[in-house]
Amino acid sequence: MDQARSSILAMVAACAIWGLSPLYYKLLSHVPAGDILAHRTIWSLFFFAGVLAFQGRLSALRAPLGSARAIGFTLLAAVMISANWFLFILSVLIDRITEASLGYYVYPLVAVLFGVLLFGERLGLVQWLAVALAALAVIILTLGLGTPPWIALVLATTFGVYTVVKKRLAVGPVVSVAAEVLVLTPLALIWLFLWRGADAAHWGADLATWALLMGSGVMTALPLILFSRAAQGARMATVGLLQYINPTLQFLCAVVIFGEPFGVVQAVTFGLIWLALVLYSVAGLRQDRARRRMSQTSAADDPV
Repeated sequence: MDQARSSILAMVAACAIWGLSPLYYKLLSHVPAGDILAHRTIWSLFFFAGVLAFQGRLSALRAPLGSARAIGFTLLAAVMISANWFLFILSVLIDRITEASLGYYVYPLVAVLFGVLLFGERLGLVQWLAVALAALAVIILTLGLGTPPWIALVLATTFGVYTVVKKRLAVGPVVSVAAEVLVLTPLALIWLFLWRGADAAHWGADLATWALLMGSGVMTALPLILFSRAAQGARMATVGLLQYINPTLQFLCAVVIFGEPFGVVQAVTFGLIWLALVLYSVAGLRQDRARRRMSQTSAADDPV
């Protein structure tokens, strides 16, 4: 199997795990969201440390923790991803997975806005239209429900800020996330053993629950490793399009499996978001093809 094809398969597998994760966390509906987050953090650290130790790369953790500036960015990234994880887990436990999936649909367009505001990136007319449609969708949902879709907006924003911060860390995704859960683990331990104390143990007699909590570390780390593998061998345009598998599967879990309400307002909202993503993706593919043509032309014009 060539590298491009194996990278695409790795990306599909990563997005499938992320997209079907509501099924996993629903099995922990009897455990408070804060406790699940704490366990997810601790067991993720064990898994990442094991992977890095097996690869002989534990010393790589010095990079994201080696200076005050790097520690600051790592802490900010840790706060953003922890908030994102907590809100996603909470959305599963309180039957708001549809809104969570909307957040991950909106995220690419939030990332586009961050690119414009923070990195001076320029958008074409079609891309601006996609952003405007997404904004219109959020307004319609807010008016229809009588309240803003806070879960979707916070999920999209925290992951957008997380993405911006990651650009400042010159390390790979596995090392950077390992450093993030490393700095979060003391807080997770404090939460479980000092703050929650005996209250965190009333569900712990169930071995199946403990197995699921420990497995949350694998659920966190494995798709990230697969994603890292995919990003190395697949074109960015392909990676970007395949990422929509994640919120699509979350949406299907919410509506088809868990029977969350999906009325006219939600249909209009998701219709506008899907249209926006189609426009954005088509424009991105055209830009990618134009850049490749320019690169090929430049290479052909270079003297030998």
